[in-house]
Amino acid sequence: MIKRLTRLRALQNQILRVENRLQKMEKLSRRYSLIRLLIFLSAAGLCILATYFLPDLFFRITIGLGVIVFNVAAYYHRRLERSAKRHRLWLQIKLTQLARMQLDWAAIPAPAEQPPERDHSFEIDLNITGAKSLHHLLDLAITVEGSDRLKKWLLATTPQLSEIRQRQTRIQEITPLARFRDKLRLGFMEVTNEPLEGKKFLTWLTQKNLRSHSWLLPLFSALAFLNLALFILNHLQLIPKYWPFTFFAYAALYLLYAENIASIFSEALFLGEELGKLKAILVYLEIYPYGRNKNLAGLCSVFKVSTKRPSAQLKQIRIIATAIGLRMNPLMRILLNAIMPWDWCCACFLDKQKARLAESLPHWLDVCFELEALNSLANFSYLNPAYTFPEIVADDNHLQARQIGHPLIPTEHRVGNDFSLQNLGELAMVTGSNMSGKSTFLRTLGINLSLAYAGGPVCANHLQTSLLRLFTSLNVNDSLSDGFSFFYAEVRRLKALLEALQNASASPLFFLIDEIFKGTNNRERLIGSRAYVRALVGQNGFGVISTHDLELTTLAEAFSQIHNYHFREEVVDGKMIFDYKLRSGPCPTTNALKIMQLAGLPVDG
Repeated sequence: MIKRLTRLRALQNQILRVENRLQKMEKLSRRYSLIRLLIFLSAAGLCILATYFLPDLFFRITIGLGVIVFNVAAYYHRRLERSAKRHRLWLQIKLTQLARMQLDWAAIPAPAEQPPERDHSFEIDLNITGAKSLHHLLDLAITVEGSDRLKKWLLATTPQLSEIRQRQTRIQEITPLARFRDKLRLGFMEVTNEPLEGKKFLTWLTQKNLRSHSWLLPLFSALAFLNLALFILNHLQLIPKYWPFTFFAYAALYLLYAENIASIFSEALFLGEELGKLKAILVYLEIYPYGRNKNLAGLCSVFKVSTKRPSAQLKQIRIIATAIGLRMNPLMRILLNAIMPWDWCCACFLDKQKARLAESLPHWLDVCFELEALNSLANFSYLNPAYTFPEIVADDNHLQARQIGHPLIPTEHRVGNDFSLQNLGELAMVTGSNMSGKSTFLRTLGINLSLAYAGGPVCANHLQTSLLRLFTSLNVNDSLSDGFSFFYAEVRRLKALLEALQNASASPLFFLIDEIFKGTNNRERLIGSRAYVRALVGQNGFGVISTHDLELTTLAEAFSQIHNYHFREEVVDGKMIFDYKLRSGPCPTTNALKIMQLAGLPVDG
């Protein structure tokens, strides 16, 4: 808690300092505006006076000095405005960080909405995606693919130990590099606030080019050289006037194939705009001093390859864009193309650069997507210094947690609990009154395992777990479109869970079930629940079931693998008080009638 409060205060102090600087900059900007106005008015007044009362030389000197002084003031004013813009963006980044610490959802930018996978084993139940979800809280990605990669890690159904450990190592190294993460975001935000879709750009780069007539450029070059030679020789009066005939053939052929290069300007413009969005990020990753951050340096080594560095390729593209820009003046275009096949040379160089970029960019973007997902988890670790990285083991099957809590519950309201399951085939039965914390506890276990297998820190003092497949049945809904009732949807979900559990060749399953068979009557629910629990015991996995049916707790007498836990409440001064602490044994109390009575509903007896 002390660490978190220290980090929170440090972040608030940073915000305060940036706000103070912005206020000073805005005040200075207003002064610059006034100074520029005064310079303009003074220069205009002196020019009027010089026109009527002073020599022409003084008039010209006044105009020249006025222009120089005004431009100097304008230069420093523009520089100040650029700095103020960066400070506003930096303030926005810091305010968003504060919102992530305080779970202020309205101030946290939401990722692009995508419908959840209906049959995923835990996505909907654990609030992994969507509004006010774990993905919403974590996501720092500026590309669609980076956001999707983070989501893919969080939704992994078959976690791999080597990948998890590699991510953990990288995240732990990146966690203290807050300035590194913020500058990456700042560089992109200075260009645009719209998410970047790297795959669209890659698709455009790899499209077949319509101007791939490689034989035309040598032909045009030869004709242009011949035109120039004949023109010079004729000008020197060494040969007759042949050059108009070759020039006509050159122009006719040029116009015949002009359609093939009609889009050269728009393509160069598109290439420049798309790379402009990535320029700050790519160049920053190229020049960043990685120092002792060996894992980060290894990940970003692709930007250090001497022959394929982003800065070198971006420089080539700027040269091509400048060359293409020269032809936008109609007279200049005619002159350049009359001397040499300028447009075709530009098109050829643009094609070659696109081909080079198509080789390098996929590797650059893949590293960027990976880095964005890692940065999101590292930032989560940085903002929550009390969270710990879990220990993932491969040679045992168990789950052991100390003071595990839900990361989407504000710190001041969160309650941690100890919990463990030591052997395959075990089952924890959690009973308790309404609103006592049963469902939240199940979600707490599941969402922390999702974080653990993504490689991130967990909301616990300690978590040790083996590699488990996660499967939940917590938030089952009916489906009008498919014609499923709530009860049948629950039956289908529980059947899928049982089939996954009985798959002996796969990794062990960790299952979470909330209020089993709650869509039917008491008698049939109890019969079905008992049979289903018996089928779960002793299988390739273990898990937790919450229930209101206290009769199910008696199964622990018949099966040593079943362990009973409960949450309880107290009534103080006519109010229900919950401590949300997990205790051993079945729940000794119920509170449904009490809640109804406190709410003013009639209760017989």
